[in-house]
Amino acid sequence: MIETLLIEYTGQAIQSIYGESVPKKLIQVQKTRAEFEGDLTLVVFPFLRTSKKGPEQTANDLGDYLVNHVNEVSSFNVIKGFLNLAISEKFWIDFFNAEKSNQSFGISDIQTKKPVVVEYSAPNTNKPLHLGHIRNNLLGWSVSEILKASGQNVIKVNLINDRGIHICKSMLAWQKWGEGKTPESEDMKGDKLVGEFYVRFDKALKAEIAELLSKGMEKAETENNSPLLIEAQEMLKKWEQGDEEIRRLWEKMNSWVYEGFDTTYTRMGIDFDKVYHESDTYLLGKELVQEGLEKGIYYQKQDGSVWCDLTDEGLDEKLLLRADGTSVYMTQDMGTAQLRYDDYNPSGLVYVVGNEQIYHFDVLKIVLKKLGRNWAEHILHLSYGMVELPHGKMKSREGKVVDADDLMDEMYDTAKRTSEELGKFDDFTPEESDKLYQTLSLGALKYFILKVDPKKTMTFNPAESIDFNGNTGPFIQYSYARIQSILRKAKASNIQLGDKISSDCHISDKERSLLKLLYEYPQIVKLAAENLSPAQIANYVYELAKEFNQFYHESPILKEDDADTRIFRLELSKFIAATIKSSMGLLGIDVVDRM
Repeated sequence: MIETLLIEYTGQAIQSIYGESVPKKLIQVQKTRAEFEGDLTLVVFPFLRTSKKGPEQTANDLGDYLVNHVNEVSSFNVIKGFLNLAISEKFWIDFFNAEKSNQSFGISDIQTKKPVVVEYSAPNTNKPLHLGHIRNNLLGWSVSEILKASGQNVIKVNLINDRGIHICKSMLAWQKWGEGKTPESEDMKGDKLVGEFYVRFDKALKAEIAELLSKGMEKAETENNSPLLIEAQEMLKKWEQGDEEIRRLWEKMNSWVYEGFDTTYTRMGIDFDKVYHESDTYLLGKELVQEGLEKGIYYQKQDGSVWCDLTDEGLDEKLLLRADGTSVYMTQDMGTAQLRYDDYNPSGLVYVVGNEQIYHFDVLKIVLKKLGRNWAEHILHLSYGMVELPHGKMKSREGKVVDADDLMDEMYDTAKRTSEELGKFDDFTPEESDKLYQTLSLGALKYFILKVDPKKTMTFNPAESIDFNGNTGPFIQYSYARIQSILRKAKASNIQLGDKISSDCHISDKERSLLKLLYEYPQIVKLAAENLSPAQIANYVYELAKEFNQFYHESPILKEDDADTRIFRLELSKFIAATIKSSMGLLGIDVVDRM
């Protein structure tokens, strides 16, 4: 990379001019700001102690040396303590010729044997996937693909939370009020049917609590004395004891939910290498709790519950096992982490979970490390902000959520309506139109979610996400299709592509800007992997598409009179299209050849 070369020669320059060396970490090369002339900028302030000169004189000394010793540096200018370097046209043409036909440009081969295990989705089997799950799934899938593209071996996993008090609430509601309903009898996806009973339980519980309050009971006591909640807790005990009737009901209702989940995952383009179930991991978690108890690491209270004292770590006491012997989330997460370590011996365990669980994962690392599981140090919680709607937050128990399937339907309808209003695809067959609306709608949804930094809370507005003239998925998809149209016309005109561009070819400022953006792509992929942030890919590909469209409107391509320039611009457009497709692929977004 040119940056590496500049760092090397800058070190030599300082040694040669000032007779002293400086640590390489002090040599910073960055993109030149848009308002200044140049391609790359060297920050000289860290060298002033060595040069014993002012920033401008130091920058001029280094600029002269680099121009005279580095063929790739053609000129320089100094703005205060910043040395702006212009990289030669030959360098950009050589880069272009070397990479323009590279099908894996920006993507590294797998370089590590030990995998990174990335967990995402982790739904409960008491409700369908909703908008919050969409952000989780899209983040987890995209982060996994970006890590792969940076050269890491990745295992994508899902943990189905298929047991616990919340599952028993849906089961109990179905027992009481289900009247034998099935997904087939109701012509309804199984996850939605089960979700309705979860909401039904919550409404009935609230009614019971209201009645207890009206009888003078203190609010803090009401849940513990609610007959409905007590019944659900008894059902959980029976489940853990292996009660055959309860287990059969649990298997039946979960099977309904799994089928519904799979339909949604397929439509969303989400997949996993392995699926874990909490019902398989919580027992291992219990064994770990027992191990910690026997070693004196954890302790048992008089009521039989098991705890871990974390006060020395600045936290509190953490419940690991209830008094009745039933497990909590921490129990199963301990078991799951151990199982994944046993399965894969990974270099890292990444959990894609909302930021309300930061404390939970801090505790998970500590309780495992106390057990002597040093690999727990490599647990990483990729926390993300919640997704809100223009009218507020979602509440699953009250049924106030945006169902993932319903949202994708709405996105499809919005894509169709917007396209028809613009009259863009009047010549498409019904089948072509349907496929295009699916691609546009999912592209709009995924891009709108992924362009936001994961750590930020975001507001999702479907209408804003489908816009052919903004920072949206459809705008980028349309840019790709525009290039494909240009290339089809070139082929129809028998214009042959594929040869190298002459190093004598002159490139315009806009072409140079596009080449610089293309050159950045491999580094953007690496940065996105380091930061676990698909937003860096999304913002990069938008910038590339935007720059291309400005170039398209300002510079003739097919109508360019000079044959060599015309070929170069066509080849450049093709390279840009390939990079757009690669970038969008890392976000899980398809592009189309015709729009």
